[in-house]
Amino acid sequence: MHYHEAANFLFDLRRFGVDPGVESVQDLLAAVGVDTAPESGPAYVQVAGTNGKGSTARMVESALREAGLSVGLYTSPHLETMTERVRIDGREMPRSAVAEFVGETKPWLVDRAADGAPLTFFEVVTAMAIWQFERADVDVAVLEVGLGGELDATSAIQPVASALTNVSLEHTNVLGDTVEEIAETKAHVAPKDRPLITGAEGAALSTIREVAEDVGATGVVTVGEDDWQGEGATEADRHAGGAHPDVTVAYDGRVTHQQAAVSVAADDWSVDAEIPLLGEHQAMNAGIACTLARQVGAELGVDVDRTALERGLARADWPGRFEVMGQSPLTVLDGAHNPEACETVTQTLSTFDYDDCHLVVAAMHDKDTAAMAAALPDATVTTCAPAIDRAEDPEVLGRTFEDAGYDDVTVTGSVANALSKAQAAAGDDDAVLVTGSLYAVAEARTTWTRLHVPKRVDSIGEAETVLRDAQVSEPGIWRMRGKADHRVLHTRVQERQAEYLKQEMLSLDGECSASALRSGGELHDVVLSGTMAQFKRLAEKLQGQPWGLSELGEEIREQLGIQHRPPERDLPWPEDRTAVMGILNVTPDSFHDGGEYERIEDAVARAEAMVDAGADAIDVGGESTRPGADPVEIEEELDRVVPVVEELAELDVPISVDTRRPEVARAVVAAGADVLNDVEGLKDPEMRRVVAETGVPVVLMHSIEAPVDPSTEVEYDDVVEETVRELKARLLAAEKAGVAREQVVIDPGIGFGKTARESFELLDRLAEFDALGCPLLFGHSHKSMFGLTGEEAGDAPHSTVAATALAARNGADVVRVHDVAANVAAANVADAADDPEGFEP
Repeated sequence: MHYHEAANFLFDLRRFGVDPGVESVQDLLAAVGVDTAPESGPAYVQVAGTNGKGSTARMVESALREAGLSVGLYTSPHLETMTERVRIDGREMPRSAVAEFVGETKPWLVDRAADGAPLTFFEVVTAMAIWQFERADVDVAVLEVGLGGELDATSAIQPVASALTNVSLEHTNVLGDTVEEIAETKAHVAPKDRPLITGAEGAALSTIREVAEDVGATGVVTVGEDDWQGEGATEADRHAGGAHPDVTVAYDGRVTHQQAAVSVAADDWSVDAEIPLLGEHQAMNAGIACTLARQVGAELGVDVDRTALERGLARADWPGRFEVMGQSPLTVLDGAHNPEACETVTQTLSTFDYDDCHLVVAAMHDKDTAAMAAALPDATVTTCAPAIDRAEDPEVLGRTFEDAGYDDVTVTGSVANALSKAQAAAGDDDAVLVTGSLYAVAEARTTWTRLHVPKRVDSIGEAETVLRDAQVSEPGIWRMRGKADHRVLHTRVQERQAEYLKQEMLSLDGECSASALRSGGELHDVVLSGTMAQFKRLAEKLQGQPWGLSELGEEIREQLGIQHRPPERDLPWPEDRTAVMGILNVTPDSFHDGGEYERIEDAVARAEAMVDAGADAIDVGGESTRPGADPVEIEEELDRVVPVVEELAELDVPISVDTRRPEVARAVVAAGADVLNDVEGLKDPEMRRVVAETGVPVVLMHSIEAPVDPSTEVEYDDVVEETVRELKARLLAAEKAGVAREQVVIDPGIGFGKTARESFELLDRLAEFDALGCPLLFGHSHKSMFGLTGEEAGDAPHSTVAATALAARNGADVVRVHDVAANVAAANVADAADDPEGFEP
């Protein structure tokens, strides 16, 4: 079964209405051999609540990973593709695994439907997540509860720890008409023989305590701020200190446009962290997450200490939740979809200074849009609708905002059009807020996330591979495989955009194949093939078209360089040929030259020799990231690197420092380093801040982990596509933090979570990294990939030189090597072959 067939089957299940209960999910899991008994499989964690459960689940997952555990995360909805809902150690579920699950379960599901007991989309995807977590053998799986709690599909398992973030009126047609009724069903996530953690207050808390006792929990752990409204507490109680939560949280305000400071304190532990999530409510989510992560650690015998909690919170970014995409104008995406969430986003926005607000809003037709409008800030409003059947009509929504007192309301069709109108109307000192629905946020977010990946197609077989990876049907592959022989772009767009692109490209005698997905449940893959002239005419025809097609045309122009100049960069090495970066490890344990250059005088002599051999830059490393290497303390890394950088600062070539620690990065830039090289790809928010503040160029590398755990097995559908997309996410995070794209060099991370064959696949398809719009560094020197060609890991000089020539020919702008002279010659040969007339060494 192909992924598109599996996805079509799953999305078709959305036609079945909600039928609360867990028996169907348990039956499906039993059918695929999953034992849901508590002593079997991972430790499960449930996070329920009206608002904040997704952010809280992400924080828990991040903290547990920092404590050394393998963690699965199940959330909903998705922004771009269904595979986002299921993650293992941060990586999306492979498409191949989705196809495998549906192929195995489809006959059973069809039989159930024929018997009049069909399962819903959410039930089946929940079962798929649990199946994936079980077979991946994760230590912990964190599940965001969908609807309610007692009868939610995620309750098919028995949790070792659970949280209920808060309770307000929602889904009253299913859950009940009062807060107490809703609290009752949600509180059934309480774990047996363990406490339930909650941020609820007042009458809801009273109900939660009663339910927790009834289901066998050992009580309730309360989380709240200093003005906590515990059930039955009076104003006098609070003034006298008689009413206080078990865990106290405080929001200490914004630190940057992306980060806020929070503190969490209990009787015997505390946390002070900077989180990449803005808004006072995130302090509560952080407090719940810390308490929950500690409880999970206690169950598993793992110390989830202060460091793990603080680092976990700092890395727990959550797209679409007050996500600041730009600062001039201030541009914010927030999926607030009920009145309480809209109040929260309005309050958070008020902490920024701006002149006028331009509101882009969409909503589902079953939401309380009048109350949402009343809660949002004063603004000019553009209403729109995402491509989903449940979306409220923009004209109806516009009238709702007019009735709420908004004076300037414009109605348009698509989210992309509405965003473009708002951005065009906004001044540099204004604010643009996209809100009302995560579906709308998802469509808006593609403005920043969409990739157009160039494909090299030199044979029928390569054409078949490109088309099959884009989920084109087998008949479509047969028709197209002989035609995809000029410029080929692979991108992802909305369903209606895909239909228009195909119609227009075919009218120009170009070629276009679209994914065989039949629904708008996720973005559709599209492969466009044609001459440059055809692409130019396509972009022209897209101008002025609705549904975001005009903006899409500009993206295609930019990617192919049609009437677009490449950005000007100020990188400290030659850009008219392949630059060579020499590796200088001042470590005792690096895989090729560990221990040779620990002394400062030896390191300086080695650097000078590499410069004499033609190196364009020197990259100094003070921590080995080879497979199985032990991390070093920050102080030790500083002691190794800073004196060497100070000695090398007078060399005629730029000095790069290979570090993943912001403390080291600040120190080496102060000591004279010109470039930073981060093997973790700026995952650390503080590292992003250092790069933004110093303005130095940075190498952003793709890695699963660093140092690499040799036992880690990573499952890719397509290692190149997935590496490009994951690097795009890291690049976007850096740009949102204020790092200019012109500062960034991309590194695919050879050997970091890739097999030898996958590393060679990356080498062969380096041109596809052009989709990121950044120079490319290829670091392959003496790596284990060359075991495939008959040389030893750590000692592969001949294969390294050959790969340098191929990398330079395939699109690498910089190669990072140990043996400079031989690799300079290889890069020169490739560059000369590419441009014999213009080449100068």
